[in-house]
Amino acid sequence: MRILWKGFSAQTAIGLAGTLIHWQLFFVLIGAVQATQSASNFVAFCIAAATSFYMNALYTFETGTSVLAYLGFMGVMGVLSYGTGVVGDARSLPALATVSMFSLLNLLLGYCFFRFVLFRRNQS
Repeated sequence: MRILWKGFSAQTAIGLAGTLIHWQLFFVLIGAVQATQSASNFVAFCIAAATSFYMNALYTFETGTSVLAYLGFMGVMGVLSYGTGVVGDARSLPALATVSMFSLLNLLLGYCFFRFVLFRRNQS
């Protein structure tokens, strides 16, 4: 059980910073650029995720990962971010509801993906 929580606090701090970046970009794209929720959520996710990935690689997990694993993460979560935005657009949800829903999914799935796929440690 201890191995599950190792690095959780550092990843949480980096995740909160990434979420702040995501939300700021999302609302700038929605408000100033008049982009759709789906496009705004996707672009904001990509920029925030790249930042979080870099910071986690440097400070949290202290181990490398493959380009293929990183691209897999970006692909899966990118589709999820775009899909969440499509639902928000189709249902005319408030932008806050869309970005909140995706942030919750990203928190849960992103941690598992980072911890057990991207930066898994060899257990000896």
